[in-house]
Amino acid sequence: MTQFYEKLREHEELWDLFTRQEEYSPKKLDEYEIFNHAYSSTKDIQKPVVSEFFIENGLQCSYPEERQFAVCLTHDVDEIYPPPSHTLLSSLACIKNRDVSGLREQLFWKKGGRMKSPYRNFSEIMDLEEKYGAQSSFYFLATDADIKRIRYDIEEFREDLGRIIDRGWEVGLHGGYYAYNDLEAISREKERLERVAGRTVTGYRNHYLRFRVPGSWIDLAKAGFRYDTTLGYNDAIGFRNGMCHPFRPVDRNNAGDVLDILEIPLAIMDVTLFSSMKTYDEALEASKRLVDVVESLQGVLTLNWHSNNFNCPFREPWKRMYEDLLKYCADKNAWMTTGDNIREWFDGRRG
Repeated sequence: MTQFYEKLREHEELWDLFTRQEEYSPKKLDEYEIFNHAYSSTKDIQKPVVSEFFIENGLQCSYPEERQFAVCLTHDVDEIYPPPSHTLLSSLACIKNRDVSGLREQLFWKKGGRMKSPYRNFSEIMDLEEKYGAQSSFYFLATDADIKRIRYDIEEFREDLGRIIDRGWEVGLHGGYYAYNDLEAISREKERLERVAGRTVTGYRNHYLRFRVPGSWIDLAKAGFRYDTTLGYNDAIGFRNGMCHPFRPVDRNNAGDVLDILEIPLAIMDVTLFSSMKTYDEALEASKRLVDVVESLQGVLTLNWHSNNFNCPFREPWKRMYEDLLKYCADKNAWMTTGDNIREWFDGRRG
């Protein structure tokens, strides 16, 4: 794809969008120091206009078994033990639905030990995906610092990580809240996760989608990551830099050098989808439109569904939405796979 960058440079507006020029010196950030879509000059992000430009100029993509497009399935593992607020809301949902067994699970799981946490559900998620011939990536925290509380110690989950890897799914790093602009912290967390997983970790997404352009890409490449999938918005679904294809970012501060890391841009995150849509049907139709657009351009659609939301009664529609999207993409014969499989496929076709 990089051979098309020179053509893109001739179109200033598209080049600025692709490189996220407005984020080099952002005029506004939110309380978490995040650049939201609300602050962007690009309001229509439902059309991946940069990917369209590449396709119009000769970009051709192919996928295993002659699939038309790909879906990168990912899960941020933010919670493994329900915080009190989740226990309360889930218990109320169970009471409303007269779900006695679910209520017991939410209220009394601690009696069975930490292994019985309803959010320790990685095998259930993999079983669901396997029904549709899919695999996914799980991004785990490996930090001792968080804006709210320490979520969990990754050392507790050596066996869980082993089972995920043995089944062919991926374990990646969910960078800590404070790590996005700290090379030392990123490297330290990567090494900690690798010790527990017993293998090299190639993929990354930062907590809260905190990200600094282009510095986070530069730091991640230095730390040895092969790909990142943080580039999406917290407040809107769509294509943040006009791309529905993985790409190699450029550093505008250094003569537009192409960086040695692949970005697999994030398009739909569960919390963003449900906070920006009024009804389930509206959220489903909006998601399907993005799937259809990506299919038409032979691109990659990245989903982020937090792992705890698969066993979270007060967010039951979120789990249902994920399966509806799996069905929709499976019916279209999409290649639904991990971030690292996407990375390996595109690395093998670098141009």
